[in-house]
Amino acid sequence: MNADVNPTPKADIQATLDCLRLAVSKTLERKRRLGQYSVQWNGNAPFAIGEDAPEFLQLPQQSDHY
Repeated sequence: MNADVNPTPKADIQATLDCLRLAVSKTLERKRRLGQYSVQWNGNAPFAIGEDAPEFLQLPQQSDHY
């Protein structure tokens, strides 16, 4: 089997993906400027970023020490 893991998308699919990425980026920036929290996904669970984020969605503070 010789399948590409990351095949190059067609031009129209790439344009759609670029448009969606730009829309999400602009929305997250707008929420940040308005002081609103955003909910994101880390691969295992949702988490919230922002000062007014609900405590149950906040990630534990990471230490600078390993």
